[in-house]
Amino acid sequence: MTVNIKGGINIAMKVPSHQYEATIAFYRDVVGLEPFDDKAPATGFLLGPNRLWIDEAPNYSQAEVWLELFSPDHRVALGHLEQNGAVRCDAVEDLGEGFRGGWIMNPANIVHMVREPDAW
Repeated sequence: MTVNIKGGINIAMKVPSHQYEATIAFYRDVVGLEPFDDKAPATGFLLGPNRLWIDEAPNYSQAEVWLELFSPDHRVALGHLEQNGAVRCDAVEDLGEGFRGGWIMNPANIVHMVREPDAW
């Protein structure tokens, strides 16, 4: 069976509270990326064809980067990834009732959202 998985457009950076404002200022004022606030309280930045989301994570001691993968059938994709060593970690963040996706970690413990895109 061939599984159709592609890179998504969202990259999330979970940043501890004590580094949050400086990180926002870095991407806005130093790098010069265009900010937007479609999903406040997270601050987003246009990062080429991608969107970089800076999320404040009060309980974190260091920043983490989370990635997104798209598949037309999230259940098939998640099953395939699990069967090939990815660890399911749906408890990291609630996606809400009816969301067509889930969370996995790669072998280096990088979190990935695997979801059906709004349009394929």
